[in-house]
Amino acid sequence: MTHTSEEPAPSKRPHPVLRAYYEREGERQVFVRRLFDETAADYDHIERVMSLGTGSWYRRQALLRAGLEPGMRVLDVAVGTGLVAREALAVVGASGLVVGLDPSAGMLRQARTALPAPLVQGFGERLPFAEGRFDMVTLGYALRHVSDLDRLFREFRRVLRPGGIVCMLEIALPERAMSRSLLKWYIRGLGPLLSRIVARTPQAPTLYRYFWDTIETCVPPARVLEALREAGFGEAKQRVDARIFAEYTARR
Repeated sequence: MTHTSEEPAPSKRPHPVLRAYYEREGERQVFVRRLFDETAADYDHIERVMSLGTGSWYRRQALLRAGLEPGMRVLDVAVGTGLVAREALAVVGASGLVVGLDPSAGMLRQARTALPAPLVQGFGERLPFAEGRFDMVTLGYALRHVSDLDRLFREFRRVLRPGGIVCMLEIALPERAMSRSLLKWYIRGLGPLLSRIVARTPQAPTLYRYFWDTIETCVPPARVLEALREAGFGEAKQRVDARIFAEYTARR
């Protein structure tokens, strides 16, 4: 979840304007931040239900595959409630460092209840950190919520040391129509239904409808990899697990 004062060109956005939620590009981040503020208290609970309890295991394995090791310094952008950051902390240990950044005050309040790490309110496209400070930058299921891929990736590269790694987790849109329909039913159909049952906030069903609509309209993986290379990253690649869990990695 990022924001810039300049409206990005359409080619730099992760997806087009979604008029079911906001009318103009300049309204996107106001809507997204409000949505996450209002659903923060329910986010972890709904995620555990939707992932059948496997989310934390998968996140840790993805970080290890990307090259995370004890003692590393990690910046988790769009930290949310800390789901990725918690797994990073478990790997880097006491000798390492994990810093979380998010524009949503509600998400940061929720993260502080369970994440013993420095947390900063800010935007991925304007990172308030010195050049070369981190060994890894992570972004968990938030690529669809940024406003400018090129600027985001340039900032990632700036705060990474030479040889540092970027690791981004996303949902891949299945190629097969049947698989795509099943995933849509699970996220956009079952997600809102379960949210109404287990959530305390009325906006929780909207969160899952919005998730699917951004997944369905997100730019293809080739564009993400191209933007990473254009920002100066090498070894940019995508790995897909179980046909829906995408891991983007690249190295400065």
